[in-house]
Amino acid sequence: MENLRITATERSPEVDFDFAAGRLRLKGESYPEDASAVFGPIFAALESFLASAPQGREVLFEFDLTYFNSSSAKALMNMFQVLDHAASGGRTITVNWFFAPDDDTMKEFGEDFSEDLEHVAFNLVAVEPAD
Repeated sequence: MENLRITATERSPEVDFDFAAGRLRLKGESYPEDASAVFGPIFAALESFLASAPQGREVLFEFDLTYFNSSSAKALMNMFQVLDHAASGGRTITVNWFFAPDDDTMKEFGEDFSEDLEHVAFNLVAVEPAD
């Protein structure tokens, strides 16, 4: 399956899905005018990958977002549901949710998202922002 790489814009995150390695990443800010236009291709690629990847393939999904709006939050929740469903079928899926140590809001979002997941390993990871 071909990797998915989308360069970040002022209003949408960088997407780096390395399917061969099982490493998926969203990084940056997400407050697009049209969340479905931004997240549609991401969902399509994610669902295709999860449907076609070998069952033993471990998947690491890194969320390194510094800000997102409510429509992006809904898209993220839908993404977590897709991941949790795949994990309930026996896939090993780990989510790393990155946040700055002084960003209580992003930490709380990670905690909230993790509470809705039953089958995904969810790690809250405090990281100092790069200068």
